[in-house]
Amino acid sequence: MAPLRLRIEGRTFRDTRNREVTLRGINVAGDAKFPTSPDLPSHKPDHFYDGDDVSFVGRPFSVDEAHVHFSRLKRWGYTLIRYVFTWEAIEHAGPGKYDEDWVQHTIQVLRLAKDYGFYVFMDPHQDVWSRSTGGSGAPMWTVYACGLNPRAFPATEAAWVHNTYPKPAEYPKMIWATNYTRLACQVIFTMFFAGKAFAPKAILDGKNIQDYLQDHFVHACSHLALRIQEAGDLENDVVIGWESINEPNRGLVGFQDISVIPSEQKLQRGPSPTAWQAILLGSGRSCEMGTWEFGGLGPYKSGTTLVDPKGEMAWLPADYDDSRYGWKRDPGWKLGECIWAQHGVWNPSSDELLKKDYFAIDPDADRKIDYEYFTNKWFMSYYRRHKEAITSIHSDAIMFCQPPVLEVPPSIKGTEDDDPNMVFSPHYYDGVTLMMKKWNRYWNVDVFGLLRGRYLSPAFAIKIGETAIRNCFRDQLFAIRREGTEYMGNHPCVFTEIGIPYDMDNKYAYKTGDFSSQSSAMDANHFALEGSGANGYSLWVYTAENNHEWGDLWNGEDLSIFSVDDKLLPLSPSAGDKDKISASTSTTSVDDRSSPAFSESRTNNNSPVSPRNLKQTLSTTSMSSLRRSNTPAAIGSNPGYRAAEAYVRPSPIATVGNVLSSGFDLRNCIFTLALECKDSATEEVPTEVFLPEYHFPPDNIDVQVSSGKWTIGVEDEDGAAIQVLRWQHEKGKQNLTVKGVKTRQGTSLGQEEEAPGYLEQCRQSGCALM
Repeated sequence: MAPLRLRIEGRTFRDTRNREVTLRGINVAGDAKFPTSPDLPSHKPDHFYDGDDVSFVGRPFSVDEAHVHFSRLKRWGYTLIRYVFTWEAIEHAGPGKYDEDWVQHTIQVLRLAKDYGFYVFMDPHQDVWSRSTGGSGAPMWTVYACGLNPRAFPATEAAWVHNTYPKPAEYPKMIWATNYTRLACQVIFTMFFAGKAFAPKAILDGKNIQDYLQDHFVHACSHLALRIQEAGDLENDVVIGWESINEPNRGLVGFQDISVIPSEQKLQRGPSPTAWQAILLGSGRSCEMGTWEFGGLGPYKSGTTLVDPKGEMAWLPADYDDSRYGWKRDPGWKLGECIWAQHGVWNPSSDELLKKDYFAIDPDADRKIDYEYFTNKWFMSYYRRHKEAITSIHSDAIMFCQPPVLEVPPSIKGTEDDDPNMVFSPHYYDGVTLMMKKWNRYWNVDVFGLLRGRYLSPAFAIKIGETAIRNCFRDQLFAIRREGTEYMGNHPCVFTEIGIPYDMDNKYAYKTGDFSSQSSAMDANHFALEGSGANGYSLWVYTAENNHEWGDLWNGEDLSIFSVDDKLLPLSPSAGDKDKISASTSTTSVDDRSSPAFSESRTNNNSPVSPRNLKQTLSTTSMSSLRRSNTPAAIGSNPGYRAAEAYVRPSPIATVGNVLSSGFDLRNCIFTLALECKDSATEEVPTEVFLPEYHFPPDNIDVQVSSGKWTIGVEDEDGAAIQVLRWQHEKGKQNLTVKGVKTRQGTSLGQEEEAPGYLEQCRQSGCALM
């Protein structure tokens, strides 16, 4: 058997030459959350409830456009893709009805990703369950399966859905995430993870709703895994693994008293019902509840409001035609009535709450439930089912285990679940910046430290000044990674989501072209990643159709590093200068500092254009944006570079030995790398580092190494030209420092240029073919 292209050894990734691999990744793509036909970004109401008759063929982008997107991402230095897809894309038409056209489209796109040398892991993505509950993920029929009526969600506030909001353009920032604390999600996630314990009457086709939903979800994922295997050239060559499920949520499991908002519920915005109030609203009763806003120190109560559904219920009516999808609902599960009333939680005749602690105790073990207990029992039960289904097909699949966000990881160290082929894949966002949509240079909060009780008072968790904020981010990510090791064992850690909002300060950057706030925020997040000791990350997100008006076209989010309304980072920081493709070579020891080979470019025998890729170059769509939006000028007509200088940054690709530290000082344009090596790096097996030409123009690089020699050249082996430093060094501790050209962060540089055209590249390289 051929060696795996990527394998796990302890807490590191290794390539076929036993070098440590650092995964620098991106989520592809935000567009995958909604269908292509009809084209339904979250703000569009047309045909929204026709959930069966949709198609996701063309997501994340068309096959014809894939070359442009992949070559762009490759040239920005990305090596890893978290491939975003939804359960709805596979099984939207009904239970067991798979969309083979979408599956084949996915295989075609993955095959192109292989041509560009990416590592890919599959992300079965969900946010607050589904589009019909205000997010993305599951097919609409799953909502009906749970006995809920999505058409009644606006009146009952069982979910806040973007396109049913009176003015979608004014949909409150980040309110979509509060759907986790509203009726629809609380019901569905409770059923999905723990239906057998808390909804034993919920039986479809002879199965409890927990098994019914999990079986269909896992079978849909394994069907895709099987088709990928049958393709013959994707498994392990490009698709290296699978993630468990995006951002799992416990629903109501572990709520100690449903009549109050749990103290651990940190996110509140807009009308914020208790679980009991949400149950009453779902049964048509009016409720007065608190309204909340998000301030600098978190959510605060801003007033009260009366929500009156006027008798409309979130549950399917008793006369609903339940034969539509072919399932048989057990007679003991009555439509037209709240499922929790049917389990004795409350009395709908008197509206009396009978069991406020119904979800607080595990009925199977008579034990009190907290989030940690939920994770260890119910999340891990699901994870095992998912892992078994995937690995029964893709036996070498790397499993990216993602526990509930910012919760204590499962306690599996030293158990059978402590799988050597597993990755701990947490998420992290700077909540203050994300919720406020503003980069605050003056203060921030150690949220993870607060959640773990490390401060006597929240006031002590406040960090003052930009340096302290950056260090705080780094320390939080380091603590998350270390906690994963303590609870889950010695595994690689990859932060599979982290990112920033681009529409800060009421879209100031779109009006001025000044992305300095975004650049500072993005750089702070990457500083944290580089200092955390993680083995990689996948930034959220690349959205092929992002524009200044609607952002990522989903719930008002705007986190994409790319936008059709912005310019693309040029190869050179010098506006108007043509980028030169050349190679630098060090053939002497670092100690010979008088040698011009120490840091100067001297040859230009490498070129991004060759006869081998000529056909592709001529046939591929221009590297400029494929689409243009109709963004009104009032929203922003001054394109910038979208803080690209902060995310297009140097990084180790593959290193001989173990990485002790690695980081990029953006302000001073200095990259540093420290290694501990048992073996020497040779010409055949060197340490390789990605050096973006924007920061490190070939004729203006200063390299300092502790031993050995190095070369810098532009290669295009995987379809896109990138500049790579190759370093041959001795055993032991080794250090590398590379200095480039300092530039001003976040501002427009003058000339839009993403890559030289083909003819220009030929002129620069002396291409004889023409």
